[in-house]
Amino acid sequence: MALAAQANAGGMITGAGSTFVYPILSKWADAYYRETGVKLNYQSIGSGGGIKQIIAGTVDFGASDAPLKPERLAKEGLVQWPVVMGGVVPVVNIPGIKPGALKLSRSALAGIFLGKITRWNDPEIARANPGLKLPDMRITVVHRSDGSGTTWIFTNYLDKISPAWHEQVGFGKAVKWPVGVGGKGNEGVANYVGRIKGAIGYVEFAYALENKMSYAQLETREGTFVAPSIESFQAAAANADWAHAKGFYLVLTDQPGANSWPITGATFVLVHKQAKDPARTKQVLRFFDWCFAHGDAAAKKLAYVPMPANVKDLIRTKLWPTIQDASGKPLWP
Repeated sequence: MALAAQANAGGMITGAGSTFVYPILSKWADAYYRETGVKLNYQSIGSGGGIKQIIAGTVDFGASDAPLKPERLAKEGLVQWPVVMGGVVPVVNIPGIKPGALKLSRSALAGIFLGKITRWNDPEIARANPGLKLPDMRITVVHRSDGSGTTWIFTNYLDKISPAWHEQVGFGKAVKWPVGVGGKGNEGVANYVGRIKGAIGYVEFAYALENKMSYAQLETREGTFVAPSIESFQAAAANADWAHAKGFYLVLTDQPGANSWPITGATFVLVHKQAKDPARTKQVLRFFDWCFAHGDAAAKKLAYVPMPANVKDLIRTKLWPTIQDASGKPLWP
């Protein structure tokens, strides 16, 4: 999926992976192309596919919302860094329910995705929604069918809040879903939820906004209910200690705080530590340096949370200089 209108003499970068980051990556790519003539060809195929492709060396970078642990990075000869943070939100198609009107407790959300809660007027859902007219309608769960970082973030959260989920399902880029139908990419899930009455799925917030979908409020660790917004994502991200996260491995689900969105995550870019094509890898670093310098306003407009300035500096000064060509020469600065 080419993200810029057309190629010219400026060159090309290729990437693949996360659909979570696609809405903002496409905005950054268009602006960067207009400014530099360098085109980004990015395949929005899911984080699992992005990791496979960068390991195989068929793209210049991979993008994943499931961070790789330091041991796996070392084994594959990769480095990773976070580029932006955002929220995964439950989206529903319940006639007459406006965006943000439905509240889902921790036990209700887990119960629905475990297949234990099957109708929208179930007492467990009704308890958190006094005064909301919930229909006696069957719930259809929609989940991802592809290897997905959005699924990794979502199931990582369910794994933390529900002992039953932890025992029966666990978390990962792909899991054995107890119930539901599968859609490919954030796009596919959004599409299915939009078409099926009574459906619930999970997507990156930009997809919910773009498709004018009805999203739910969620219960925080403190027992308050919070709506998805850049402010609630920022509240969750405020606790992130990136400076001490080895290999930038950090998980942002179920953070403390009465205003923290419980299902927050970051997208990570992956490149080879010893570049297979140094000129192309240098182009990747230039592109993300430009995104860090000029991309924050566009990110906020789509309700993503930009990386803090000190984290960007850490990436530029400590991580990027470790990326080298075959002779050991750093590609940055």
